[in-house]
Amino acid sequence: MAESGKTTGRYLVLLRQDHTDEGIQELQRMTGASIVSAGSTSYTQERQINTLEMNCAVVFDQIGVALIRCELEVGTALQAAAAQATGNVLLVEAERTVHAIAISAESPGHPPASDEGQGATWGVRACGADHADFTGKGIRLAVLDTGLDLSHPDFAQRPIQSRSFVSGAEVQDQNGHGTHCAGIAAGLLKPAGQPRYGVAADALLYIGKVLGNDGSGGDGSVLDGINWAIGQGCEIISLSLGSPAAAGDHYSQIFEEVAKRALAAGTLIIAAAGNESRRPDFIAPVSHPANCPSIVAVAAVDEHMAIAPFSCGGLQQDGGQVEIAAPGVAVFSSWPAPDNYNTISGTSMATPFVAGVAALYAEAGATARGSLLRDQILQNARPLPLPVRDVGSGLVQAPGRHGSVNGHGLDH
Repeated sequence: MAESGKTTGRYLVLLRQDHTDEGIQELQRMTGASIVSAGSTSYTQERQINTLEMNCAVVFDQIGVALIRCELEVGTALQAAAAQATGNVLLVEAERTVHAIAISAESPGHPPASDEGQGATWGVRACGADHADFTGKGIRLAVLDTGLDLSHPDFAQRPIQSRSFVSGAEVQDQNGHGTHCAGIAAGLLKPAGQPRYGVAADALLYIGKVLGNDGSGGDGSVLDGINWAIGQGCEIISLSLGSPAAAGDHYSQIFEEVAKRALAAGTLIIAAAGNESRRPDFIAPVSHPANCPSIVAVAAVDEHMAIAPFSCGGLQQDGGQVEIAAPGVAVFSSWPAPDNYNTISGTSMATPFVAGVAALYAEAGATARGSLLRDQILQNARPLPLPVRDVGSGLVQAPGRHGSVNGHGLDH
């Protein structure tokens, strides 16, 4: 059974929106801490070197959240201040540990048998991307994960913006998970000698390394990456990561507020529902942060449109619902050298399918941003004969000819 995610001993602090400077001053008074902005040169330099962190707190200015990362007895004081909610410190939460959400490798270097001889993988075909009129051109799509193999033959010649949010680690992916997810979201239309495995080939990729090469990290790095992506004007953020939730766990109010602020800025966050289920005997609740109501939680289905045995379910009424499903079993995509390609499974794989399709809708409709983009994706999903608890609105579907799916037209 799923166990609640572990905490790091550090704290997240939500500051009043549009009052970040006042919130920083308040934090300094309360903690006596040295505080740096995520947008400062000093913070960028500090993150790039493998040394003791020089500032006690970092403020992510685009989203109005601070990470208290030094060993100070500040938790009680911060909680008390947030409970009063009279100033610019609104909420305080413990930082969780998060992990890449995927099942172990199945077929290094080779597509599964069902994809051989096909022009596109079963996942690309299932979501209709192979017949879409759109390729995500001009849309900024951020994949926040373990990084990317920047020398990969399918990505080496593409314009990619990248940044590491893991101290002492470069963007170069030594895990594989991030490269696989980036490939699903935005792999080439015609990779040499391989079936098409990517959805939005012309999307502008923004790669944020928020997980270490061991596949783990903390909420702070994820929020750092979200802050960067919003600042870069990304319309879509793909999060194939999470922390297990236990029955009855409430979603993170800070991540929910961040997701709302992102939507208001025109950025849609899409996240993996989690792999903790062991169906049919046990269904686990949707993981953090996908269980936030303003984040699109993605479940995984197989080629036969059955729910994946590991895919978490929408068991909570107040948040924690599954919004949509996508291909997540035996999914072929890019991988770091020497294999270059791999077939793995997980709600991690389903998530970038939805992110890639979101990029197609964003290209198709000039006003399809934020909440409107989310609504179009959900309204145009293909209903499945499965519980809403498991697949939400159904199977994600790309916009067809002239941006129409299931009779829902788009604004050009």
